[in-house]
Amino acid sequence: MTNFFTRSRHGGLLLLALVLAILPLFLTNAFYYDVAIRIALNAIVVIGLNLLMGYTGQISLGHAGFYGLGAYASAVLTTHYGWPPLAALAAGAVATGLLALLLARPVLKLKGHTLAMATLGLGIIISIVINNETQWTGGPDGIGVSAFTVAGLEIAGEKSWYLVCAVLLLLVTWLALNLIDSPVGRALQAIHGSEVAARVVGVDTTRFKVRVFVLSAVIASIAGSISAHYIGFITPNLAGFFHSIELVTMVVVGGMASIFGSIIGAALLTILPQLLSSFEGWETVVFGVILMATMIFMPKGLVPSLASRSRKRAAVPKAPVKSAQEV
Repeated sequence: MTNFFTRSRHGGLLLLALVLAILPLFLTNAFYYDVAIRIALNAIVVIGLNLLMGYTGQISLGHAGFYGLGAYASAVLTTHYGWPPLAALAAGAVATGLLALLLARPVLKLKGHTLAMATLGLGIIISIVINNETQWTGGPDGIGVSAFTVAGLEIAGEKSWYLVCAVLLLLVTWLALNLIDSPVGRALQAIHGSEVAARVVGVDTTRFKVRVFVLSAVIASIAGSISAHYIGFITPNLAGFFHSIELVTMVVVGGMASIFGSIIGAALLTILPQLLSSFEGWETVVFGVILMATMIFMPKGLVPSLASRSRKRAAVPKAPVKSAQEV
């Protein structure tokens, strides 16, 4: 049974579904539901970011900008123009995807720290635009978001939102796992291993990098739209630099190139601020310490490191037991 869950992507997905189905039994009040919903939303974004960073090796320090674009697209279109929430969500995802497509080719030509600085600049630009366009976004004061309705039915209450986010998390996880095991996923991992070698064997590295960048941006936009409707009120902090660092930290802590590591990282670093709520102002310091400690002691992240240690222990041959006569 252990091999079934550890070696099969379907087994891991089934285990995740089982955990999500059982979890409400332990969510005894609205606060616990709220934390679980935020974990699911963060995990969705982090899975997309891990496809870009962990599997393709492309750093992004501005992914919160795409998250904020989705959130504000839903807020502005539903509040100012009366669009249906699903249409606003789709429009935000398409607009974010087009923006990512437009910027991907010039940005992804860069490497290392220059790529990190370029994506950081992109995120900062998006945040500045959201702050300055007060007539549409409300500026630093934020903007209210209408309720999420589908066919006249309003999604309200923690249990309903938990169901929506759990299903969306399962869907994104399933899509990511299938992508990784496809020829596209193998091409992405080849790019991460050596972009030059990938080109030599015929991989169109630019095309694949652009595709995964757009995909991760669209996933972030959708999660942002859902988050906006769930919270009901959003501020530019959603697209801020600190939020981008949080997302990157979740990827690194959970495990680079690990889909389930993304979920674990999102869970740990979403719960942590709740535990540190009495130490206001120290969350940033703690995030930095966790990131440093992870890179030093578990450079591959929590889940891959623990899995590697488990495999090494299983591979160590046991000493033969001596019989009574031999003794």
